[in-house]
Amino acid sequence: MAILFCMNATQAQIDTSKIMTHPRLLLLKGEENRILTEIKKDTTWLKVHNAIIKESEAMLTMPQVERTLIGRRLLQVSRESLRRIFFLSYAWRLTHQQKFFDRCEEELLTVAKFEDWHPSHFLDVAEMTLAVSIGYDWLYNDLSPASRNIISQAIIEKGLAPSLDPKYNSWLRVTNNWNQVCNAGITYGALAVYEKQPAASVSLIERSIKSIQIPMKEYAPDGNYREGYSYWGYGTSFNVLFNDALQKIFGTDFNLNSQPGFMQTAFFYENLIGTSGQPFCYSDCGGLEGLQPAMFWFADKLKDPSLLYIEKNYLLASTFNINANRLFPAAMLWANGVTLQSIHEPEKKKWNGKGGNEVTMMRTDWQKGKGIYVGFKGGSPSVSHGHMDAGSFVLDANGVRWSADLGMQQYNSLESAGLDIWNMSQKSQRWEVFRYSNFSHSTLTVNGQLQNMKGIAPILKTSDNPMNMYAVMDLSSIYNQQLQHAKRGIAIVNKQYVVVRDELETGDSACIIRWAMLTPATVSETKGNQARLTNKGQQLMLYVNGLPDVTLKTYTTDPPHSYDAPNPGTTMIGFEIKVPARTKQQFDVILVPGAGNTTVPANSVKSLDAW
Repeated sequence: MAILFCMNATQAQIDTSKIMTHPRLLLLKGEENRILTEIKKDTTWLKVHNAIIKESEAMLTMPQVERTLIGRRLLQVSRESLRRIFFLSYAWRLTHQQKFFDRCEEELLTVAKFEDWHPSHFLDVAEMTLAVSIGYDWLYNDLSPASRNIISQAIIEKGLAPSLDPKYNSWLRVTNNWNQVCNAGITYGALAVYEKQPAASVSLIERSIKSIQIPMKEYAPDGNYREGYSYWGYGTSFNVLFNDALQKIFGTDFNLNSQPGFMQTAFFYENLIGTSGQPFCYSDCGGLEGLQPAMFWFADKLKDPSLLYIEKNYLLASTFNINANRLFPAAMLWANGVTLQSIHEPEKKKWNGKGGNEVTMMRTDWQKGKGIYVGFKGGSPSVSHGHMDAGSFVLDANGVRWSADLGMQQYNSLESAGLDIWNMSQKSQRWEVFRYSNFSHSTLTVNGQLQNMKGIAPILKTSDNPMNMYAVMDLSSIYNQQLQHAKRGIAIVNKQYVVVRDELETGDSACIIRWAMLTPATVSETKGNQARLTNKGQQLMLYVNGLPDVTLKTYTTDPPHSYDAPNPGTTMIGFEIKVPARTKQQFDVILVPGAGNTTVPANSVKSLDAW
């Protein structure tokens, strides 16, 4: 068997004497007993455990995975392999039923015999390496020598070796989720086959400890993850897998957990869920994730059960998303016996995230179905997986989403149409996609033009006063060469209604400005500067102050191109105004939930400087 060459690592060396016998990844020998004790005394965790076992039973009769690409990716196969191997190996270790072992071994041998794990799209390799490493480690003591040899050789030749090829390992230097996922997969592989190639494994692990600090710096200063909700669930979960494996084996996290903002990022993720139960889904967001195992790791490390308030709702409702959640068994490993009774409501109702893609989330209530929630987006379209959505917002009231975001479109549908969606220049085809441009977001459009891709909208000031909770952002560079100045503030007033205030100044040319809000509601009535929206038996009134002659109207969300995804059940409501050159213009849009019983003072909103 080929031995990988040893690299020169520049970071602190690891103590190889700490590397124990198998199993050594995530769940050490005998730790099954803790889980078995917990499920005996807590029906909540028994329910989660049984869901894993039931899904593992269903896997016994599934056809084996095949090496089939979708577009330029094998990723869907790698992810399904990870799901099956993680579930089945968990079921084997917790029940010792031979059927789970046998099927897990079959899954391991099947993918081990693939010609490769598709290194040209290295996420495919990373997730497959992680999958096979967990299965190999957890089944190791009962595998035959022949199976051990086949599986370990696959980890080395199809997982670890390609990571040394400069043609495939640019992820070592990037700041996004690729770095986190790939370093986690390769480190698990190196740890799994340590006996086969000690020096090479050590070198790979040390390389990863150094490399993964690059994306971890992006959590500074306060935990904001600039790629948003879905990619937090991806990148951060794999980062936690990485940190946890090191801690388990070496008794140290090599100071990774103390990287600025990393441990605080769980508060960011928790605050992304609105009172409708839906996420603040800016950038490439793929929809509701359901139960998030990494949150149990953070809650345990920080000794703060309130971080699990959203997860508690999922546990109570059995909203596990188990068919899609390939890391689901990790919840049983990281929950550490936390009880539902210990999970209390978070104290703070407002969260601000500075950094590369700034956001604010504010609410009047944490309980699902109650109160008002606003997610307000600043930042820049230029960040990884970014959209032209600066200034946009989502709004929940009384359990209903009123202002929404369409989220991502599946990449393969666009790539197969020949679009270069990964070019982040101003004239990229990426911005021709309806869901990616400002034309589909709850924000401003000036003269029918795109936002400035390189612009950045920072948070200027905020307030967590429960009777006047707000954030103000500077959008000026987002509309560079379109407007001289642009600021937007959003406030929740008296816990009763929302004000969106825009203060704009034109340059040397007149501008046509469109204010728009994407909504899944029905616009049941418009009359001049007022509109009534209805959704799920609730209603919301929309008023425009400061523009006496404005007329509200609706805009279609029908796909403008053949490659655009459909957007059923949505519409845009808004208005257009023409602002002369060298003119300051300000106006307020007031959003009032309920049946019109809230009194809103007319034309009384202060300038943003006075907020």
